[in-house]
Amino acid sequence: MPMKLSTNIDNFKQATKKMNAPSASQQARRQAAMAVLVHAASDQIAALLAEIAPPSAETLREPEAGLVMVRGRIGGDGAPFNLGEATVTRAAVRLADGTCGFGYTLGRDRDKARLIALCDALVQRDDYAPALETKVLAPLRDAHQAEREQHAEQIAATKVDFYTLVRGED
Repeated sequence: MPMKLSTNIDNFKQATKKMNAPSASQQARRQAAMAVLVHAASDQIAALLAEIAPPSAETLREPEAGLVMVRGRIGGDGAPFNLGEATVTRAAVRLADGTCGFGYTLGRDRDKARLIALCDALVQRDDYAPALETKVLAPLRDAHQAEREQHAEQIAATKVDFYTLVRGED
């Protein structure tokens, strides 16, 4: 009999993991949202987020700053080494329906960490995800892309081409 009980517990644990685990598409959607939000300023996120009237969120973890060790690799793929420390701020929120969102950002911007956590919670909800994508993430993505293109144009303007001239004798 104990064998059967153990098997039932294992089956329950596996079923619970499957129920609580985010789907691959939801995880990809969250990662894509975070990739956009970390490059935006907190006032930009707040202004765009106000357009979709997000629900109130309970703070699970107040925004707090800390240090993380940044690691590098020699030559990009060689032996790892400790490059230095970076300041990171994190926050966590929970919506009324129980959806939790987590936000991390480089630096000490507490408001940005909380806004990212709120956006993370909203992107998990099917009723808010489309509005968040069209009214918040798409404009931020476009602004970041325009900024990158402008920077690339400025760099290209300073490009110098050197030609090697061969003098008669090869």
